[in-house]
Amino acid sequence: MKKRKTEVKKKSSIWKLILGFLIFEIVFTGITAPLIVFHGPFQNVKKTIVGAAMTTLSHQYIAKIFLSQEEIDKILGENVVETVQQDNTPIKFQNTHDDSIEREDISDERKFKGYMLIIHDPTRIKVGASKKLGVEGELTSQIARDNGAIAAVNGGGFVDASSGDSKWTGTGGKPVGILMSDSKILYNDLKENEERETVAITKGGALLVGTHTLDDLKELGVTEAISFGPALVVNGRGTIKSGDGGWGIAPRTAIGQRKDGAILLLVIDGRQTKSVGATLKDVQNIMLQYGAVNASNLDGGSSSTMYYEGDVINNPCDPLGERSVPSAIYVK
Repeated sequence: MKKRKTEVKKKSSIWKLILGFLIFEIVFTGITAPLIVFHGPFQNVKKTIVGAAMTTLSHQYIAKIFLSQEEIDKILGENVVETVQQDNTPIKFQNTHDDSIEREDISDERKFKGYMLIIHDPTRIKVGASKKLGVEGELTSQIARDNGAIAAVNGGGFVDASSGDSKWTGTGGKPVGILMSDSKILYNDLKENEERETVAITKGGALLVGTHTLDDLKELGVTEAISFGPALVVNGRGTIKSGDGGWGIAPRTAIGQRKDGAILLLVIDGRQTKSVGATLKDVQNIMLQYGAVNASNLDGGSSSTMYYEGDVINNPCDPLGERSVPSAIYVK
């Protein structure tokens, strides 16, 4: 009997030792991992994390705890995104009577998966907005259904604050910049002659990207517009000349246009085990691969959503599913 008690005590001690070792490993890893990431030899990992943290606004502390502002600025400064003036020569597209839509899977085995929609008639592209604009946003799928759309992606960003006063974490009620739908200005906080990163569609179906003033948009015959960027492809060339774009890895939404007029709508899932996310450079490369002559980044992160034929076909990273947004780009 005494021998059996001794064996039980020994087993108990072994399990306590194992448990103690595991707890030590977890604590040790938790303390040393950030130090290795931010001060170790893995420069690409550090750059990616800093880029992702500094563009979320609400998670900048992740980088600021371990790095000085000077070090952060140096890392972000290594990403060069060129500002190029788009050639806005009027083009009459030949396929505006082709109402077909192609859907393709996008994947990078190491990092991400997503979807591309190819809309052959660019005049079907419209901007939709929340019915409660100024108060709260709506789901991309709801904006799509309200407009009888066959497809849609989330559009521009917003600056309304949550209860913790953290930008871009609120209800999606207050957009930023310009919001134009069917030639009507639904929202505008641009000052006179102020240029802002813009995604717009002209009456003839041409996609405009890059910085524009409100007067520019009117002169170019724009009927649909939202403010967001940066432009990733201009006049057939990528704008990111070095680095990955500086925004880290995250879910992404983007829009582009081919030479024949076809519109490219792209969504990439992120912050998930099966799809970590993509950099702006990744998105640029995909757009170039699909023949985009002009393309721009749209609001990403938790907002990234693609709706097609009655369903949300991607996996938004928010645990609650789709996020409320002020605007969407949809296909009539």
